[in-house]
Amino acid sequence: MSEADIRQVVKQKYGEAARRVIGIGAPASCCGAGVAAAPSTSCCSTGPLAGTDPITRDLYDSVQTGQLPEAAVLASLGCGNPTALAELKAGEVVLDLGSGGGIDVLLSAKRVGPAGKAYGLDMTDEMLALANENKRKAGATNVEFLKGEIEHIPLPDASVDVIISNCVINLSADKDQMLREAFRVLRPGGRFAVSDVVTRGDIDPAIRRSVLAWVGCVAGALDERVYRDKLAAAGFEHIEVEPTRIYTAEDAADFLAANGLGVEAAAGVEGKFMSAFIRASRPVVQAGEGRAP
Repeated sequence: MSEADIRQVVKQKYGEAARRVIGIGAPASCCGAGVAAAPSTSCCSTGPLAGTDPITRDLYDSVQTGQLPEAAVLASLGCGNPTALAELKAGEVVLDLGSGGGIDVLLSAKRVGPAGKAYGLDMTDEMLALANENKRKAGATNVEFLKGEIEHIPLPDASVDVIISNCVINLSADKDQMLREAFRVLRPGGRFAVSDVVTRGDIDPAIRRSVLAWVGCVAGALDERVYRDKLAAAGFEHIEVEPTRIYTAEDAADFLAANGLGVEAAAGVEGKFMSAFIRASRPVVQAGEGRAP
């Protein structure tokens, strides 16, 4: 798929998910044209499906979700809880890439407090409308939602303390550009702390395409080693990839069966696909600069 095709599939998927949450109707599948979603293993379960698949369930505790508008919780299509990972501090500026209905932005805003700021960036009009309505309902005054692509962040250089993201970077059609942009907007010493889907080891291409339709809706998840290499090439240091959920053959069995792949294919899934926390930081001193004595 071309970059434009991938971007269009992602827009369609998340637009449909947002419309489903606000009740104006959408097809049952949120995975875009030509990609089927099994009822119990949809990569973006919302509403009555929320919490039923091994990717989206149990990401937030009841204390967190109880503080937010219901629509923000229902629109969460993530694979982790980056707000817990990031260890946000009062007064920090945080940016959520692919912020969707705003759940992680609103949680971040509470953590950074009135002296801090939480930005959400999304390219989908329906999700931005939903996020702004959730912001209004939450009464959040230190939140701003921006329209744009994660490969072209509409913020100045060195303007953000922390970048978070929840199962969105795997959807990017140009991850090298996206990571360079993340590096650009982070302040020296700034933190990159995201949840994402990654793969491990050699995988049969047919299984990879099918399972990544399940876990990411477009076949864009990186091998964990490639993820590390791309972060380093963008300039990041202190890079860590920590698996949080390693998906089993049983997890994917229903989806694979619905797409004409049987027991043999399921065996090729075991231990190869996972949700992970990815951590990195922008160096305090850039290459070529002298360190203070």
